[in-house]
This record gives sequence, structure tokens and C-alpha cells, in this order.
Amino acid sequence: MDVLSEMLKAVKLDGAVFFHGEFSAPWCVRQPDGCSMASYLSTASSHVIIFHLLTEGRGYARTAENGRPVSLLPGDVVMFPHGDAHLMGNGSPVTPVDTGEQLQQVLAQGKMVSQFGGGGEMTRLICGYMTCDSQLCQMFLSGLPPLLKLNIRDTPSGKWLEDTLRYSVENAEAAGPGGTAVVAKLSEALFADTLRRYIEMLPASHTGWLAGVRDPDVGQALALLHKQPAHPWTIASLADAVGVSRSVLADRFRHYLSDTPMGYLTRWRLQLAAQVLSSTSKSVAEVAGEVGYESEPSFNRAFKREFGVPPARYRSQTRRAHGKN
Repeated sequence: MDVLSEMLKAVKLDGAVFFHGEFSAPWCVRQPDGCSMASYLSTASSHVIIFHLLTEGRGYARTAENGRPVSLLPGDVVMFPHGDAHLMGNGSPVTPVDTGEQLQQVLAQGKMVSQFGGGGEMTRLICGYMTCDSQLCQMFLSGLPPLLKLNIRDTPSGKWLEDTLRYSVENAEAAGPGGTAVVAKLSEALFADTLRRYIEMLPASHTGWLAGVRDPDVGQALALLHKQPAHPWTIASLADAVGVSRSVLADRFRHYLSDTPMGYLTRWRLQLAAQVLSSTSKSVAEVAGEVGYESEPSFNRAFKREFGVPPARYRSQTRRAHGKN
């Protein structure tokens, strides 16, 4: 899973906000989509991954757009990797409460617990909102469904992670400086662990980036490309580092990713360049060198083919779109 670690470093995953929900039946909440949540979180990252860990009681979750309800039991993590709006609840139908308003109160008051409901059976949840770079994360998020549910109580490591996260959330306010940072890191670990479990469960016939990570040859090649994107890789040097022939590596890459290793590397370098251009003041020449281009003109041509505009124009358009000078 080295490639997964390298990817999560690159996308700058950040467990930004969390709170502890205590809801008594009957209850129902409506979670706004990730774009709306990003505006509440005041984050520079435009993509928000939403997760809920049910620690006690029961409930259900479904996407807001005609999704089928998925039952939730203690230890279940339900994740919305694309930030889909969704409903959660327990008991007879009631008018959904907008959790966007709840989150604004949490942010304004620093209160870590949200409580409401009809007074019946109690359901306790840890709700988290993680941010990441919207462009970089698409390479691995594109292979995930709108709603992903896994139980983490089936292994000692998962149970430890749940207990530690629950304790940290419940005591974050009393922990003083650094308490929220600890929970943020734990929520990132929860996401990584859930993603790892999902990859392990994929059918053998599955293709795509996530399935490619699991393949020994493709996974090792991806790890090398993500760890050293600016290295002057060739198909020969990459195959040699992986320990297979060029033809085997090319065939395995094409099977899982419908691309060549060098084609994939080019796209990843340009995605990294786009992120640097939009988030820093580095010159185009500096960015080109940072992602592995020896020539600024060749970088400009490749960037324009990928994004439709030259790097300098991309930077100005992106900054205007985000209200930056």
C-alpha cells in the first residue's frame, strides 16, 4: 500500500472538522453536499470527504438523490467520498434537520457535541469532514462509489482506531491545545484504513486505479512514480526498478489503468503542476522543473494539451475563481 500512502501525502488530506452526534429516535438529518460544506469550513481545498462512524445504537444512511437506505450498526463507517448530499436517521419519518446549520453552530461556538431527537433509542456518531485538493484526489476517488460502508470492529487495529478516535473526540475540548489536531490525524488514519480495506475487498476482475494499487507490479510502479514524479523515468528504468520486463509492465498498466506508465506519469506531473500553480507564486519555469520538465516550452505545450490553456493563464483563472489576486 505504499502507493496509497504517497497519494494521500500528495493530495494534502486534512481532517478539518469533526463533532460528536447524539441523536434520539425518531430523528433524521440532511447533510449538504461537499461544495456547500467547503463554504462552511472556509477551506482553500474545494473537495470535502464526509464520514460518519456509528459508535452506539443503529440507523440508516442514503444519498439524497433517490439512494437506497443502508443500515448502520455499531462500528460501521459510512463514507461519502465524492461529498454527495445525504440523509441519515433512525425511526419513523420526521422532517430532516439541516446539519449545515448544526455545523455552523459547532464552528461558531466550538461545541463538539450536537444533540437532538425525539427522546427514544439513542444513536451516537462521530461525524468528520476531511478536505483535499479536488484535482489531485480524483485519480483515486473516481473508483469509489457515492456511498461506502465498512465495519471496523472486525480487526484489533480497527477496534483500537475506533476506541482512540471516540475517546479523543469526547475529550478534545478538555485536552487543551493540540486536542483537535490529534482527532484530525485520527480521522485521516480512519479514512486511509477504510480505503485500504475497500481495496482488499475488490473482486479479482476489477480494474481501475484502486485495483491497480493491489497488483504487485502495477502497485510498485505507481508507488515509485508518486514518490519521485520528477525523476527522469523511462519505461525501461521503471520496469527495471519493479523487476519485470517492459512489455509485462506495459501490459499490466494498460489492463488496470487503460494507459501507459509514461502516459500516466505525464498526467500526474501536470496535475501536480496545476496544484502548485494555483497555490503558490512560483514561476512557470520553477514549476516545470519541480515536476520533471527540463524545458519550459515543452512544459507549456504539455500543460495546454491537458488543461486547454497555458500555465500562466490557468493560474490567473484559478485565482480569480477562488477570489484571490
